[in-house]
Amino acid sequence: MKRPSQTKRLTRYSVVRHRIVVASLMLGMLVLTGQAFKIQILDSTRLQAEGAARQLRNIVVKPARGRILDRNGDVLAVSTPLDAIWAHPATLFQAREDWPRLAEALDFSPNRLANILERAKGREFVYLRRHLPPAEASRIESLAIPGVSSQREYGRYYPAGPIASHVLGFTDVDDRGQEGIEKAFDSHLSGVDGQKRVLRDNKGRIVEDIESIRAVHHGRDLQISLDLRIQGSTQKHLADAVGEARALGASAVMLDVATGEVLAMANVPDYNPNNRSSSGMEVLRNKSVTDVFEPGSTIKPFTLAMALASGHFSTETPIPTGPGVYRIGKHQISDIKDYGVLSFSGVLIKSSNVGTAKIALELAPEELYRTLSAVGFGQVSGVELPGEVDGSLVKRERWRPIEHATLSYGYGLASTQVQLARAYSVLASGGILRPVTLRQRSASVPGQRVLSRATVQQINLLLEKVVSAEGTAKKAAVPAYRVAGKTGTVHKVSSSGGYEENRYQSIFVGFAPVSKPRFVLAVMVDEPQGKYFGGEVAAPVFARIMSDALRFNGIKPDANTASGITIVAHPVESEAGA
Repeated sequence: MKRPSQTKRLTRYSVVRHRIVVASLMLGMLVLTGQAFKIQILDSTRLQAEGAARQLRNIVVKPARGRILDRNGDVLAVSTPLDAIWAHPATLFQAREDWPRLAEALDFSPNRLANILERAKGREFVYLRRHLPPAEASRIESLAIPGVSSQREYGRYYPAGPIASHVLGFTDVDDRGQEGIEKAFDSHLSGVDGQKRVLRDNKGRIVEDIESIRAVHHGRDLQISLDLRIQGSTQKHLADAVGEARALGASAVMLDVATGEVLAMANVPDYNPNNRSSSGMEVLRNKSVTDVFEPGSTIKPFTLAMALASGHFSTETPIPTGPGVYRIGKHQISDIKDYGVLSFSGVLIKSSNVGTAKIALELAPEELYRTLSAVGFGQVSGVELPGEVDGSLVKRERWRPIEHATLSYGYGLASTQVQLARAYSVLASGGILRPVTLRQRSASVPGQRVLSRATVQQINLLLEKVVSAEGTAKKAAVPAYRVAGKTGTVHKVSSSGGYEENRYQSIFVGFAPVSKPRFVLAVMVDEPQGKYFGGEVAAPVFARIMSDALRFNGIKPDANTASGITIVAHPVESEAGA
Protein backbone atom coordinates (compact mmCIF):
# COMPACT_ATOMS: atom_id res chain seq x y z
CA MET A 1 0.00 0.00 0.00
CA LYS A 2 1.36 3.33 -1.23
CA ARG A 3 2.07 5.95 1.33
CA PRO A 4 0.21 9.28 1.00
CA SER A 5 3.40 11.11 0.05
CA GLN A 6 4.04 8.76 -2.89
CA THR A 7 0.50 9.05 -4.11
CA LYS A 8 0.73 12.78 -3.99
CA ARG A 9 3.98 12.81 -6.06
CA LEU A 10 2.51 10.48 -8.71
CA THR A 11 -0.54 12.65 -9.04
CA ARG A 12 1.61 15.75 -9.57
CA TYR A 13 3.75 13.91 -12.18
CA SER A 14 0.67 12.81 -14.11
CA VAL A 15 -0.69 16.32 -14.13
CA VAL A 16 2.61 17.73 -15.46
CA ARG A 17 2.87 15.07 -18.14
CA HIS A 18 -0.68 15.67 -19.15
CA ARG A 19 -0.08 19.38 -19.37
CA ILE A 20 3.08 18.85 -21.47
CA VAL A 21 1.26 16.58 -23.90
CA VAL A 22 -1.65 18.99 -24.19
CA ALA A 23 0.74 21.92 -24.66
CA SER A 24 2.67 20.00 -27.33
CA LEU A 25 -0.52 19.12 -29.14
CA MET A 26 -1.72 22.67 -28.97
CA LEU A 27 1.63 23.97 -30.17
CA GLY A 28 1.62 21.48 -33.07
CA MET A 29 -1.91 22.47 -33.97
CA LEU A 30 -0.91 26.10 -33.79
CA VAL A 31 2.07 25.48 -36.12
CA LEU A 32 -0.09 23.51 -38.54
CA THR A 33 -2.76 26.18 -38.45
CA GLY A 34 -0.14 28.85 -39.13
CA GLN A 35 1.34 26.84 -41.98
CA ALA A 36 -2.09 26.21 -43.43
CA PHE A 37 -2.86 29.91 -43.16
CA LYS A 38 0.40 30.74 -44.91
CA ILE A 39 -0.23 28.22 -47.69
CA GLN A 40 -3.94 28.84 -48.14
CA ILE A 41 -3.98 32.59 -47.65
CA LEU A 42 -0.59 34.24 -47.79
CA ASP A 43 1.14 32.08 -50.46
CA SER A 44 -1.87 30.78 -52.34
CA THR A 45 -1.38 32.99 -55.41
CA ARG A 46 2.30 32.15 -55.74
CA LEU A 47 1.80 28.41 -55.19
CA GLN A 48 -1.10 28.24 -57.59
CA ALA A 49 1.07 29.94 -60.22
CA GLU A 50 3.89 27.48 -59.56
CA GLY A 51 1.52 24.55 -59.80
CA ALA A 52 0.12 25.84 -63.03
CA ALA A 53 3.62 26.40 -64.36
CA ARG A 54 4.40 22.75 -63.73
CA GLN A 55 1.43 21.75 -65.84
CA LEU A 56 1.04 24.64 -68.29
CA ARG A 57 3.66 25.11 -70.98
CA ASN A 58 4.10 27.48 -73.89
CA ILE A 59 5.31 25.47 -76.86
CA VAL A 60 6.43 26.48 -80.35
CA VAL A 61 4.23 25.55 -83.30
CA LYS A 62 6.43 24.94 -86.31
CA PRO A 63 5.26 26.20 -89.72
CA ALA A 64 5.22 24.05 -92.84
CA ARG A 65 7.79 25.24 -95.36
CA GLY A 66 6.38 26.43 -98.67
CA ARG A 67 6.54 24.19 -101.71
CA ILE A 68 8.87 24.78 -104.65
CA LEU A 69 7.17 24.28 -108.00
CA ASP A 70 8.54 24.24 -111.53
CA ARG A 71 7.13 26.56 -114.21
CA ASN A 72 4.42 24.02 -115.08
CA GLY A 73 3.31 23.48 -111.48
CA ASP A 74 5.16 20.20 -110.89
CA VAL A 75 6.26 19.88 -107.25
CA LEU A 76 10.03 19.98 -106.78
CA ALA A 77 10.14 20.29 -102.97
CA VAL A 78 7.52 19.81 -100.28
CA SER A 79 7.50 19.61 -96.48
CA THR A 80 6.02 16.47 -94.97
CA PRO A 81 4.77 16.12 -91.35
CA LEU A 82 7.22 14.38 -89.04
CA ASP A 83 7.62 14.16 -85.27
CA ALA A 84 10.45 14.71 -82.83
CA ILE A 85 10.80 12.81 -79.54
CA TRP A 86 11.93 15.06 -76.70
CA ALA A 87 12.36 14.77 -72.96
CA HIS A 88 12.22 16.82 -69.76
CA PRO A 89 15.53 15.65 -68.24
CA ALA A 90 14.64 16.20 -64.56
CA THR A 91 11.47 14.10 -64.86
CA LEU A 92 13.20 11.38 -66.86
CA PHE A 93 16.00 11.15 -64.29
CA GLN A 94 13.36 10.10 -61.76
CA ALA A 95 12.37 7.21 -64.02
CA ARG A 96 15.73 5.52 -64.54
CA GLU A 97 14.10 2.12 -64.49
CA ASP A 98 12.45 3.06 -67.81
CA TRP A 99 15.68 3.99 -69.57
CA PRO A 100 16.41 0.51 -71.05
CA ARG A 101 13.08 0.24 -72.85
CA LEU A 102 13.24 3.88 -73.95
CA ALA A 103 16.72 3.34 -75.39
CA GLU A 104 15.50 0.24 -77.22
CA ALA A 105 12.51 2.12 -78.67
CA LEU A 106 14.79 4.96 -79.82
CA ASP A 107 17.25 2.45 -81.31
CA PHE A 108 19.92 3.82 -78.97
CA SER A 109 22.42 2.03 -76.81
CA PRO A 110 21.79 2.57 -73.07
CA ASN A 111 25.08 4.49 -72.84
CA ARG A 112 24.09 6.84 -75.64
CA LEU A 113 20.80 7.71 -73.94
CA ALA A 114 22.56 8.20 -70.59
CA ASN A 115 25.13 10.51 -72.20
CA ILE A 116 22.43 12.65 -73.84
CA LEU A 117 20.59 13.06 -70.55
CA GLU A 118 23.76 13.77 -68.57
CA ARG A 119 24.67 16.58 -70.94
CA ALA A 120 21.13 17.96 -70.66
CA LYS A 121 21.06 18.13 -66.85
CA GLY A 122 19.52 21.36 -65.66
CA ARG A 123 17.77 22.00 -68.96
CA GLU A 124 14.04 21.98 -69.51
CA PHE A 125 14.14 20.35 -72.93
CA VAL A 126 16.30 17.98 -74.95
CA TYR A 127 15.68 16.29 -78.31
CA LEU A 128 16.10 12.53 -78.31
CA ARG A 129 15.20 11.78 -81.97
CA ARG A 130 14.27 14.05 -84.88
CA HIS A 131 12.34 13.58 -88.11
CA LEU A 132 10.53 10.39 -87.19
CA PRO A 133 7.45 9.16 -89.06
CA PRO A 134 4.41 10.04 -86.93
CA ALA A 135 3.52 6.35 -86.43
CA GLU A 136 6.95 5.58 -84.98
CA ALA A 137 6.85 8.63 -82.71
CA SER A 138 3.38 7.61 -81.50
CA ARG A 139 4.69 4.12 -80.67
CA ILE A 140 7.48 5.60 -78.54
CA GLU A 141 5.14 8.03 -76.82
CA SER A 142 2.69 5.19 -76.05
CA LEU A 143 5.29 3.69 -73.70
CA ALA A 144 4.10 6.39 -71.26
CA ILE A 145 7.57 7.03 -69.89
CA PRO A 146 7.54 10.08 -67.58
CA GLY A 147 9.10 13.18 -69.12
CA VAL A 148 9.03 11.87 -72.71
CA SER A 149 6.79 13.40 -75.35
CA SER A 150 6.58 14.15 -79.09
CA GLN A 151 6.41 17.39 -81.03
CA ARG A 152 5.29 18.00 -84.61
CA GLU A 153 7.91 19.23 -87.08
CA TYR A 154 8.43 19.06 -90.81
CA GLY A 155 11.00 17.47 -93.09
CA ARG A 156 11.80 18.34 -96.69
CA TYR A 157 11.09 15.86 -99.47
CA TYR A 158 12.19 16.21 -103.09
CA PRO A 159 9.94 14.14 -105.39
CA ALA A 160 12.35 14.31 -108.35
CA GLY A 161 15.30 13.04 -106.31
CA PRO A 162 18.65 13.94 -107.92
CA ILE A 163 17.02 15.91 -110.75
CA ALA A 164 17.58 19.62 -110.07
CA SER A 165 19.33 18.84 -106.77
CA HIS A 166 22.06 21.44 -107.36
CA VAL A 167 19.51 24.15 -108.12
CA LEU A 168 17.10 23.32 -105.29
CA GLY A 169 19.71 22.69 -102.61
CA PHE A 170 18.48 21.29 -99.30
CA THR A 171 17.50 22.16 -95.73
CA ASP A 172 18.97 21.22 -92.36
CA VAL A 173 17.31 19.27 -89.56
CA ASP A 174 15.46 22.42 -88.48
CA ASP A 175 14.10 22.92 -92.02
CA ARG A 176 16.29 25.94 -92.74
CA GLY A 177 17.69 26.37 -96.25
CA GLN A 178 21.37 25.46 -96.59
CA GLU A 179 22.07 25.50 -100.32
CA GLY A 180 20.51 26.47 -103.63
CA ILE A 181 17.04 27.94 -103.86
CA GLU A 182 16.26 26.64 -100.38
CA LYS A 183 18.89 29.03 -99.03
CA ALA A 184 18.46 31.91 -101.48
CA PHE A 185 14.69 32.14 -100.86
CA ASP A 186 14.67 30.89 -97.26
CA SER A 187 12.70 33.83 -95.86
CA HIS A 188 10.01 33.38 -98.51
CA LEU A 189 9.70 29.64 -97.95
CA SER A 190 10.21 29.26 -94.20
CA GLY A 191 7.19 30.96 -92.62
CA VAL A 192 6.94 32.18 -89.01
CA ASP A 193 6.75 30.08 -85.82
CA GLY A 194 3.54 30.11 -83.82
CA GLN A 195 3.10 29.54 -80.08
CA LYS A 196 0.40 27.92 -77.98
CA ARG A 197 -0.22 27.12 -74.30
CA VAL A 198 -0.86 23.49 -73.43
CA LEU A 199 -1.67 21.45 -70.32
CA ARG A 200 0.58 18.50 -69.56
CA ASP A 201 0.04 15.58 -67.22
CA ASN A 202 2.54 14.43 -64.59
CA LYS A 203 4.36 12.43 -67.25
CA GLY A 204 4.88 15.44 -69.47
CA ARG A 205 2.31 14.48 -72.08
CA ILE A 206 0.02 17.09 -73.62
CA VAL A 207 -3.53 16.48 -72.48
CA GLU A 208 -5.17 19.70 -73.61
CA ASP A 209 -4.56 22.73 -75.83
CA ILE A 210 -5.43 25.76 -73.68
CA GLU A 211 -5.02 28.69 -76.05
CA SER A 212 -3.20 30.01 -79.12
CA ILE A 213 -0.74 32.71 -78.11
CA ARG A 214 0.58 33.50 -81.58
CA ALA A 215 -0.76 32.13 -84.85
CA VAL A 216 1.62 30.09 -87.00
CA HIS A 217 2.24 31.44 -90.50
CA HIS A 218 3.16 28.71 -92.94
CA GLY A 219 5.73 29.36 -95.64
CA ARG A 220 4.71 30.57 -99.08
CA ASP A 221 4.98 28.47 -102.24
CA LEU A 222 7.61 29.49 -104.78
CA GLN A 223 7.19 28.84 -108.50
CA ILE A 224 10.51 28.96 -110.30
CA SER A 225 11.56 29.09 -113.93
CA LEU A 226 12.90 25.53 -114.23
CA ASP A 227 11.08 23.17 -116.59
CA LEU A 228 11.25 19.74 -114.99
CA ARG A 229 10.94 18.03 -118.37
CA ILE A 230 13.96 19.85 -119.80
CA GLN A 231 15.84 19.52 -116.52
CA GLY A 232 15.33 15.76 -116.52
CA SER A 233 16.43 15.49 -120.14
CA THR A 234 19.53 17.59 -119.44
CA GLN A 235 20.48 15.48 -116.43
CA LYS A 236 20.06 12.25 -118.39
CA HIS A 237 22.04 13.30 -121.44
CA LEU A 238 24.84 14.73 -119.33
CA ALA A 239 25.09 11.49 -117.36
CA ASP A 240 25.16 9.49 -120.60
CA ALA A 241 27.90 11.72 -122.01
CA VAL A 242 30.02 11.38 -118.87
CA GLY A 243 29.70 7.60 -119.09
CA GLU A 244 30.47 7.45 -122.80
CA ALA A 245 33.48 9.77 -122.56
CA ARG A 246 34.66 8.38 -119.21
CA ALA A 247 34.74 12.03 -118.14
CA LEU A 248 35.22 13.55 -114.72
CA GLY A 249 31.90 15.40 -114.94
CA ALA A 250 29.70 17.69 -117.02
CA SER A 251 27.41 20.67 -116.67
CA ALA A 252 24.81 22.47 -118.76
CA VAL A 253 22.66 25.59 -118.54
CA MET A 254 19.64 26.41 -120.71
CA LEU A 255 18.12 29.90 -120.78
CA ASP A 256 14.98 31.38 -122.29
CA VAL A 257 16.20 33.99 -124.77
CA ALA A 258 13.38 36.49 -124.22
CA THR A 259 13.24 36.44 -120.42
CA GLY A 260 16.63 35.27 -119.16
CA GLU A 261 14.87 32.50 -117.20
CA VAL A 262 16.86 29.40 -116.31
CA LEU A 263 14.98 26.47 -117.85
CA ALA A 264 17.59 23.87 -116.91
CA MET A 265 20.79 23.85 -114.86
CA ALA A 266 22.40 20.49 -114.29
CA ASN A 267 25.68 19.02 -113.10
CA VAL A 268 27.07 15.50 -113.13
CA PRO A 269 27.91 13.93 -110.71
CA ASP A 270 24.68 14.77 -108.91
CA TYR A 271 23.29 13.73 -105.53
CA ASN A 272 19.99 12.77 -103.94
CA PRO A 273 18.85 15.54 -101.56
CA ASN A 274 16.57 13.05 -99.80
CA ASN A 275 19.62 11.09 -98.63
CA ARG A 276 22.91 12.97 -98.54
CA SER A 277 24.66 10.60 -96.14
CA SER A 278 27.12 9.38 -98.79
CA SER A 279 27.55 12.72 -100.59
CA GLY A 280 30.77 14.66 -100.04
CA MET A 281 30.97 18.45 -100.09
CA GLU A 282 32.47 18.37 -103.60
CA VAL A 283 29.38 16.85 -105.18
CA LEU A 284 27.01 19.23 -103.36
CA ARG A 285 28.49 22.28 -105.11
CA ASN A 286 26.52 23.78 -108.02
CA LYS A 287 29.43 23.98 -110.45
CA SER A 288 27.38 25.89 -113.02
CA VAL A 289 27.71 28.98 -110.83
CA THR A 290 30.64 28.26 -108.50
CA ASP A 291 33.31 26.86 -110.83
CA VAL A 292 35.11 28.72 -113.60
CA PHE A 293 36.90 27.58 -116.72
CA GLU A 294 38.52 29.24 -119.70
CA PRO A 295 35.85 29.35 -122.42
CA GLY A 296 38.29 28.96 -125.30
CA SER A 297 37.00 29.30 -128.85
CA THR A 298 33.45 30.06 -127.70
CA ILE A 299 34.74 33.64 -127.22
CA LYS A 300 35.60 34.05 -130.92
CA PRO A 301 32.12 35.26 -132.01
CA PHE A 302 32.47 38.25 -129.68
CA THR A 303 35.97 39.05 -130.95
CA LEU A 304 34.72 38.98 -134.52
CA ALA A 305 31.60 40.98 -133.59
CA MET A 306 33.92 43.68 -132.23
CA ALA A 307 35.91 43.62 -135.48
CA LEU A 308 32.81 43.92 -137.67
CA ALA A 309 31.46 46.76 -135.52
CA SER A 310 34.75 48.65 -135.96
CA GLY A 311 34.16 48.98 -139.70
CA HIS A 312 37.69 47.76 -140.49
CA PHE A 313 36.53 44.30 -141.54
CA SER A 314 33.76 42.71 -143.55
CA THR A 315 32.72 39.08 -143.68
CA GLU A 316 34.75 38.67 -146.89
CA THR A 317 38.00 40.29 -145.71
CA PRO A 318 40.84 37.81 -146.43
CA ILE A 319 42.85 36.72 -143.41
CA PRO A 320 46.14 34.84 -143.98
CA THR A 321 46.51 31.99 -141.47
CA GLY A 322 49.25 29.92 -143.13
CA PRO A 323 51.30 28.01 -142.29
CA GLY A 324 49.01 27.30 -139.36
CA VAL A 325 51.28 28.90 -136.77
CA TYR A 326 51.82 32.51 -135.73
CA ARG A 327 54.70 33.69 -133.60
CA ILE A 328 54.35 36.60 -131.20
CA GLY A 329 57.73 37.17 -129.63
CA LYS A 330 58.78 33.91 -128.05
CA HIS A 331 55.21 32.60 -128.01
CA GLN A 332 53.52 30.57 -130.72
CA ILE A 333 49.83 30.36 -131.63
CA SER A 334 48.72 27.41 -133.76
CA ASP A 335 45.74 25.90 -135.56
CA ILE A 336 45.02 22.19 -135.87
CA LYS A 337 46.02 22.49 -139.58
CA ASP A 338 47.18 25.00 -142.15
CA TYR A 339 44.05 26.70 -143.48
CA GLY A 340 45.98 29.07 -145.74
CA VAL A 341 44.06 32.24 -146.54
CA LEU A 342 40.58 32.28 -144.97
CA SER A 343 37.85 34.82 -145.35
CA PHE A 344 36.79 36.64 -142.20
CA SER A 345 33.77 34.28 -142.13
CA GLY A 346 36.03 31.27 -142.60
CA VAL A 347 38.05 32.20 -139.53
CA LEU A 348 34.97 31.63 -137.35
CA ILE A 349 33.61 28.66 -139.28
CA LYS A 350 36.95 26.82 -139.13
CA SER A 351 37.74 28.19 -135.65
CA SER A 352 41.18 29.46 -136.54
CA ASN A 353 43.18 30.69 -133.55
CA VAL A 354 45.74 32.29 -135.86
CA GLY A 355 43.09 34.17 -137.84
CA THR A 356 41.25 35.33 -134.71
CA ALA A 357 44.47 36.60 -133.11
CA LYS A 358 45.46 38.51 -136.25
CA ILE A 359 42.05 40.17 -136.44
CA ALA A 360 42.12 41.14 -132.75
CA LEU A 361 45.63 42.58 -132.95
CA GLU A 362 44.44 45.03 -135.60
CA LEU A 363 42.31 46.73 -132.93
CA ALA A 364 43.04 48.10 -129.47
CA PRO A 365 42.91 45.53 -126.61
CA GLU A 366 40.64 47.87 -124.64
CA GLU A 367 37.99 47.40 -127.33
CA LEU A 368 38.04 43.63 -126.85
CA TYR A 369 37.88 44.07 -123.08
CA ARG A 370 34.87 46.38 -123.41
CA THR A 371 33.07 43.97 -125.72
CA LEU A 372 33.56 40.97 -123.42
CA SER A 373 32.56 43.01 -120.38
CA ALA A 374 29.47 44.31 -122.19
CA VAL A 375 28.13 40.77 -122.74
CA GLY A 376 28.56 39.88 -119.06
CA PHE A 377 31.96 38.29 -118.57
CA GLY A 378 33.58 39.17 -115.25
CA GLN A 379 30.19 39.88 -113.64
CA VAL A 380 27.65 37.84 -111.71
CA SER A 381 24.66 36.86 -113.81
CA GLY A 382 21.89 37.80 -111.36
CA VAL A 383 20.72 34.22 -110.94
CA GLU A 384 20.53 34.65 -107.10
CA LEU A 385 22.07 31.31 -106.22
CA PRO A 386 24.48 31.19 -103.27
CA GLY A 387 28.13 30.84 -104.11
CA GLU A 388 27.94 32.38 -107.58
CA VAL A 389 31.31 33.80 -108.63
CA ASP A 390 31.93 36.59 -111.11
CA GLY A 391 34.69 34.87 -113.05
CA SER A 392 37.74 36.77 -114.18
CA LEU A 393 38.16 39.40 -116.87
CA VAL A 394 41.26 41.42 -116.11
CA LYS A 395 41.55 45.05 -117.21
CA ARG A 396 45.28 45.60 -117.64
CA GLU A 397 47.22 48.85 -117.47
CA ARG A 398 49.30 47.64 -120.40
CA TRP A 399 48.44 44.72 -122.61
CA ARG A 400 51.23 42.58 -123.96
CA PRO A 401 50.54 41.44 -127.54
CA ILE A 402 50.39 37.78 -126.48
CA GLU A 403 47.81 38.56 -123.76
CA HIS A 404 45.71 40.46 -126.28
CA ALA A 405 45.97 37.60 -128.79
CA THR A 406 45.11 34.76 -126.42
CA LEU A 407 42.19 36.67 -124.91
CA SER A 408 40.69 36.91 -128.41
CA TYR A 409 40.21 33.15 -128.53
CA GLY A 410 39.24 32.57 -124.92
CA TYR A 411 42.41 32.08 -122.90
CA GLY A 412 43.27 34.44 -120.06
CA LEU A 413 39.73 34.92 -118.79
CA ALA A 414 37.55 32.67 -116.65
CA SER A 415 33.82 32.15 -116.96
CA THR A 416 31.11 30.16 -115.25
CA GLN A 417 28.70 28.05 -117.26
CA VAL A 418 25.84 30.43 -116.57
CA GLN A 419 27.90 33.45 -117.71
CA LEU A 420 28.73 31.73 -120.97
CA ALA A 421 25.07 30.91 -121.62
CA ARG A 422 24.12 34.50 -120.82
CA ALA A 423 26.70 35.90 -123.25
CA TYR A 424 25.26 33.78 -126.08
CA SER A 425 21.76 34.91 -125.18
CA VAL A 426 22.98 38.37 -126.28
CA LEU A 427 23.62 36.94 -129.75
CA ALA A 428 20.34 35.01 -129.77
CA SER A 429 18.34 38.10 -128.75
CA GLY A 430 19.81 40.39 -131.40
CA GLY A 431 22.26 42.17 -129.08
CA ILE A 432 20.25 42.53 -125.84
CA LEU A 433 21.77 41.64 -122.45
CA ARG A 434 19.26 40.46 -119.85
CA PRO A 435 19.80 39.38 -116.24
CA VAL A 436 19.57 35.65 -115.61
CA THR A 437 16.88 34.58 -113.18
CA LEU A 438 15.35 31.53 -111.51
CA ARG A 439 12.17 33.49 -110.82
CA GLN A 440 9.39 32.68 -113.23
CA ARG A 441 8.60 35.54 -115.57
CA SER A 442 5.43 35.80 -117.62
CA ALA A 443 6.77 38.23 -120.24
CA SER A 444 9.94 39.36 -121.93
CA VAL A 445 12.13 41.85 -120.07
CA PRO A 446 13.57 44.92 -121.85
CA GLY A 447 17.25 44.33 -121.14
CA GLN A 448 20.10 46.50 -122.37
CA ARG A 449 21.42 46.74 -125.90
CA VAL A 450 25.14 45.96 -125.91
CA LEU A 451 25.72 44.89 -129.54
CA SER A 452 24.16 46.26 -132.69
CA ARG A 453 21.47 44.18 -134.36
CA ALA A 454 23.21 44.36 -137.73
CA THR A 455 26.48 43.02 -136.31
CA VAL A 456 24.75 40.23 -134.42
CA GLN A 457 22.83 39.14 -137.52
CA GLN A 458 26.08 38.75 -139.43
CA ILE A 459 27.71 36.77 -136.62
CA ASN A 460 24.69 34.50 -136.22
CA LEU A 461 24.77 33.56 -139.91
CA LEU A 462 28.37 32.49 -139.41
CA LEU A 463 27.50 30.56 -136.26
CA GLU A 464 24.83 28.72 -138.20
CA LYS A 465 27.49 27.65 -140.70
CA VAL A 466 29.60 26.36 -137.79
CA VAL A 467 26.82 23.77 -137.30
CA SER A 468 26.67 22.96 -141.03
CA ALA A 469 28.66 20.43 -143.00
CA GLU A 470 31.48 22.94 -143.50
CA GLY A 471 31.89 23.85 -139.82
CA THR A 472 33.40 22.29 -136.69
CA ALA A 473 30.11 21.41 -134.96
CA LYS A 474 28.18 19.21 -137.37
CA LYS A 475 27.12 16.99 -134.49
CA ALA A 476 25.29 19.88 -132.83
CA ALA A 477 22.69 19.86 -135.61
CA VAL A 478 19.06 19.15 -134.71
CA PRO A 479 17.04 17.60 -137.55
CA ALA A 480 14.49 20.00 -139.08
CA TYR A 481 15.76 22.99 -137.09
CA ARG A 482 18.27 25.74 -137.75
CA VAL A 483 20.94 25.77 -135.06
CA ALA A 484 23.76 28.25 -134.43
CA GLY A 485 26.64 27.86 -132.03
CA LYS A 486 30.34 27.48 -131.39
CA THR A 487 32.69 24.80 -130.15
CA GLY A 488 35.47 25.20 -127.63
CA THR A 489 38.27 22.89 -126.53
CA VAL A 490 40.56 24.11 -123.76
CA HIS A 491 43.43 22.75 -121.74
CA LYS A 492 42.61 22.68 -118.03
CA VAL A 493 44.49 25.10 -115.82
CA SER A 494 46.90 23.32 -113.48
CA SER A 495 47.31 24.05 -109.79
CA SER A 496 50.69 25.63 -110.57
CA GLY A 497 49.09 28.19 -112.88
CA GLY A 498 50.06 26.64 -116.22
CA TYR A 499 48.07 24.27 -118.42
CA GLU A 500 47.67 20.53 -118.16
CA GLU A 501 49.03 18.82 -121.25
CA ASN A 502 46.48 16.02 -121.60
CA ARG A 503 43.48 17.25 -119.61
CA TYR A 504 40.75 19.06 -121.54
CA GLN A 505 37.33 20.61 -121.21
CA SER A 506 35.02 20.22 -124.20
CA ILE A 507 32.46 22.97 -124.76
CA PHE A 508 29.59 23.79 -127.07
CA VAL A 509 27.21 26.70 -126.70
CA GLY A 510 24.49 27.72 -129.11
CA PHE A 511 20.84 28.50 -129.68
CA ALA A 512 17.80 27.44 -131.71
CA PRO A 513 15.75 27.89 -133.75
CA VAL A 514 17.80 30.48 -135.62
CA SER A 515 14.78 32.01 -137.39
CA LYS A 516 13.35 33.03 -133.99
CA PRO A 517 15.75 32.01 -131.21
CA ARG A 518 13.98 30.55 -128.19
CA PHE A 519 16.58 28.61 -126.18
CA VAL A 520 20.28 29.10 -125.43
CA LEU A 521 22.21 26.09 -124.17
CA ALA A 522 25.80 25.83 -122.92
CA VAL A 523 27.33 22.37 -122.41
CA MET A 524 30.71 21.55 -120.90
CA VAL A 525 32.22 18.07 -120.46
CA ASP A 526 35.10 17.94 -118.01
CA GLU A 527 38.13 15.78 -118.80
CA PRO A 528 36.76 13.40 -121.46
CA GLN A 529 39.04 10.48 -122.25
CA GLY A 530 39.95 9.64 -125.83
CA LYS A 531 38.09 12.14 -128.03
CA TYR A 532 38.11 15.57 -126.47
CA PHE A 533 37.24 18.19 -129.11
CA GLY A 534 34.11 20.22 -128.37
CA GLY A 535 32.65 19.28 -131.75
CA GLU A 536 32.96 15.59 -130.93
CA VAL A 537 32.08 15.46 -127.23
CA ALA A 538 29.93 18.45 -126.21
CA ALA A 539 28.13 19.15 -129.50
CA PRO A 540 26.17 15.85 -129.59
CA VAL A 541 24.99 16.42 -126.02
CA PHE A 542 23.77 19.87 -127.02
CA ALA A 543 21.83 18.36 -129.94
CA ARG A 544 20.05 15.80 -127.77
CA ILE A 545 19.05 18.26 -125.05
CA MET A 546 18.01 20.97 -127.51
CA SER A 547 15.99 18.49 -129.55
CA ASP A 548 14.02 17.48 -126.46
CA ALA A 549 13.43 21.10 -125.41
CA LEU A 550 12.12 22.09 -128.83
CA ARG A 551 9.83 19.05 -128.90
CA PHE A 552 8.54 19.50 -125.34
CA ASN A 553 7.54 23.09 -126.14
CA GLY A 554 6.02 22.39 -129.54
CA ILE A 555 8.42 24.70 -131.41
CA LYS A 556 7.79 24.49 -135.14
CA PRO A 557 10.71 23.34 -137.34
CA ASP A 558 12.35 26.14 -139.32
CA ALA A 559 14.98 24.36 -141.42
CA ASN A 560 13.11 25.20 -144.64
CA THR A 561 13.83 28.91 -144.02
CA ALA A 562 17.60 28.45 -144.18
CA SER A 563 19.38 30.32 -146.95
CA GLY A 564 21.04 27.55 -148.87
CA ILE A 565 22.33 25.89 -145.72
CA THR A 566 21.95 22.14 -145.36
CA ILE A 567 21.66 20.85 -141.83
CA VAL A 568 23.16 17.39 -141.40
CA ALA A 569 21.84 15.18 -138.60
CA HIS A 570 24.81 13.87 -136.62
CA PRO A 571 27.13 12.65 -139.42
CA VAL A 572 30.49 11.08 -138.66
CA GLU A 573 33.16 13.77 -138.54
CA SER A 574 36.11 13.29 -140.80
CA GLU A 575 38.04 15.94 -138.91
CA ALA A 576 37.78 17.25 -135.36
CA GLY A 577 36.59 20.75 -134.65
CA ALA A 578 38.10 23.13 -132.18
